[in-house]
Amino acid sequence: GAHDFEKLGPQRIVFNVELFVPYSASTPTQDDLAEVVDYDFIREVIAQRVAQGHIVLQETLCDDLMRALIAHPQVQAVRLSSCKPDVYPDCEAVGVEIFQMKSPT
Repeated sequence: GAHDFEKLGPQRIVFNVELFVPYSASTPTQDDLAEVVDYDFIREVIAQRVAQGHIVLQETLCDDLMRALIAHPQVQAVRLSSCKPDVYPDCEAVGVEIFQMKSPT
């Protein structure tokens, strides 16, 4: 966090991630995990970035995650939001949301 009171310890962050994958690349024919974009990919991207240490702005964190998620070859667009539910006692949460599509080739 950016405020001094946010730097006293770790904060909870809730992520919502939507990956847009062409139907032809996301419909399994063998009911096999290898045929789709595995949720573990999303979890690993987030875990690796968070493990790098303190991040001041949610915007920075979301931008970093966006770059990694949109780089997946099957992903054509990403909607990503983050929110911190414990920052202010008079707010349910504070957060940001971003969306990006790959440029047509």
